[in-house]
Amino acid sequence: MSDGRCGKAGAECQDFAERCPLFSANWPGELRRKEPLAPLTTLRVGGPAAVLARPGSIAELETLLALLEKYGCPRRVLGRGSNLLVADRGYGGVVILLDRRLGRISRLEGDGAKWLLRVEAGCSLAALLGWAQERGLGGLEFLVGIPGSVGGAAVMNAGAWGEALGARVQALELVGPGGRRTVAAAELRFSYRRLEGVDPGEVIAAVILALAPRPIAEIRARMRQLLQKRRASQPRGVLSAGSFFKNPPGDYAGRLIEAAGLKGLRVGGAMVAREHANFLINDGGATAADLVALMEQVRERVAAHGGVRLEPEVHLLGFA
Repeated sequence: MSDGRCGKAGAECQDFAERCPLFSANWPGELRRKEPLAPLTTLRVGGPAAVLARPGSIAELETLLALLEKYGCPRRVLGRGSNLLVADRGYGGVVILLDRRLGRISRLEGDGAKWLLRVEAGCSLAALLGWAQERGLGGLEFLVGIPGSVGGAAVMNAGAWGEALGARVQALELVGPGGRRTVAAAELRFSYRRLEGVDPGEVIAAVILALAPRPIAEIRARMRQLLQKRRASQPRGVLSAGSFFKNPPGDYAGRLIEAAGLKGLRVGGAMVAREHANFLINDGGATAADLVALMEQVRERVAAHGGVRLEPEVHLLGFA
C-alpha cells in the first residue's frame, strides 16, 4: 500500500491533473480533476487531489489498479477520511475513493454459534453496526462512535476498550494490479494499529467477519454504554481525526501529553483538546501546516518532559 507521500507540488500537481492517462483509458468509473479533499476528511483541512477516482464496483477497482500500475501513477486509497491529514497543497496523484458504492454487506453462512459476513471496504462502521444489530449479530459493539470505513478499520486494526477488529477478521479479499486474491486470517498479522500480510500495491476490497448471535436488546445496551463512555471522555462537536498519536507500550499518549501541560496548546487554528489531550482539533480555520506544527511541538515537549517520542496514528498525505 502507498504511504501517501508525494513530492509533487504546485505546477507539477496541476500538470499531472491535466495529463493523467486515466482520462484517455476509457476507465468506466467516475474521474474528477483537482477535487477538494478537505470535505472528505473529518479534520476538514488540506488541498485537492490532482485526480479523484471513484470506482463503483470491485471490478472497476481492479481495472483501475491495473491502469495505475501500467502508467506508473502515484495513488492513495481514501475511505471515510477519519484518520487522515492532507497537506495544504494537496496530493499530486490519484486518490481512490472507496465509499458507499463499495459498501455492500452480505451474510455468507453460519450456525448457532457464528455467522460469517462479507463487508465491502467502503461500508461505514456505523452502517455495519446498524446492519448487525438489526439481525442480532454481536461482537463489534466496541467500534461504536468510530467514524471510519471497514477497509480503513482493517488496515489500522481499529479498536477500543481493549478490543480490536482483527480478532473478528476471518479473511480479506484483496485487489491488486495482478488481480484478486483472498487471504485467510492465519496468513495475516494484526497488531496495535497495524496490519501485515498485505502486499504493497494491494487494496482491501472486502472483509470477511465472524460474528456471534446475541439478543438485540443486549447489543443495543452495550453500544449505548460504550457510546456514553466515549462521549464522556472525548471532545464533541469539533473537527478532529480521533486519537492523533499511538499509545506507547505500557502507557497512554493522552496521559503523557496532559502530564506535559499541553492541553489547550494552540498553533493558529489547531489546538490540543482540553477534554482529551490525544485529540488535536481544528478549532476554526486551521490549516494542515497548523496541525503539523502543533503535532511537532507536542512530540518535542512530551519527549523533553517524559522521555517518550510519540508516533502519529494519523496518516499524512501529500507532505514531502
